[in-house]
Amino acid sequence: MHELSIAQSLLKIVEDESKKHGVSRVTRVCVRIGTLSAIVPEALTFSFQVISERTVAEGAGLDIEVVPARGRCHNCNTDFEVDSFFFLCPECGGIASEIISGKELQITHIEAE
Repeated sequence: MHELSIAQSLLKIVEDESKKHGVSRVTRVCVRIGTLSAIVPEALTFSFQVISERTVAEGAGLDIEVVPARGRCHNCNTDFEVDSFFFLCPECGGIASEIISGKELQITHIEAE
């Protein structure tokens, strides 16, 4: 379960930013994760809740936006959503030469008191 190590990294960033901005309590952490990142949102939420106990983020909500996988066709330059890891262009049948979204893992914002 690599979600635990990801939650630890998120918490470290939250704690560092809290110290930098003089925050005593974080109420919400919002993240974007891509479907290709192989992160299970429920496992990440659970891990974050467990490791944030007795920290500045104890009880903070973890809002997760799941970003769909999108590719760009090398033949016709069409951008399209990848369906079930099937990387063929729906317009011309070409293979996606570039993944343009779906690998994200980023904190978009942190809310605090």
